[in-house]
Amino acid sequence: MNNRNKVAWFVFVFLAISVGLYPLMYFVFDREFGLLASKSESLLSNVIWNVGFYGHILFGGIALLIGWIQFSKKMRSLHLNKHRLIGKVYLSSAVISGVCGIYIGFFATGGIIASMGFILLGIFWLYTTITAYNAVRRGDLELHQGFMIYSYALCFAAVTLRIWLPLLTIVFGDFIPAYRMVAWLCWVPNVIFAYFWVRKKGLQLG
Repeated sequence: MNNRNKVAWFVFVFLAISVGLYPLMYFVFDREFGLLASKSESLLSNVIWNVGFYGHILFGGIALLIGWIQFSKKMRSLHLNKHRLIGKVYLSSAVISGVCGIYIGFFATGGIIASMGFILLGIFWLYTTITAYNAVRRGDLELHQGFMIYSYALCFAAVTLRIWLPLLTIVFGDFIPAYRMVAWLCWVPNVIFAYFWVRKKGLQLG
């Protein structure tokens, strides 16, 4: 790995860990912290929504924290059992977070445009993750690797959202239009990047 790739890998891992730990902040600060500040009192008092919200951010944080490890060739070759264990934890966390994300997406700030962006993100995350799992169970490692790239690219939306949102809020001067755009911008470019990454690796998914 050359120096440029080492730097890119370090930044990638640093962002994954930092944002993966970010949900803990919701237990440190009051209910006016982060995205909760844009929610109504009636929604914040809804038990089911709270289960969905905290389930989404906590298990999504776990998936983000551990998912990057699976891309280490050294881990896969020398510690296959650990790779499989981490994969099972990632799968469970992604499924729980994805289902919760789809549910809370219906209540997204910014209306139908934001809702559709986040709901589709959750659906595609579930689809790519479950497809990757089914592929490895059949012994199709190429399909598994390809769809895991897509899965983690969608998981990484948690990172890109937090990069784009403050920038777009400054550009628009208003949180709502910025949030509507970031509901799509946080994951669509990630999927495009994943597509070219899969092609570069020569993985055949069809």
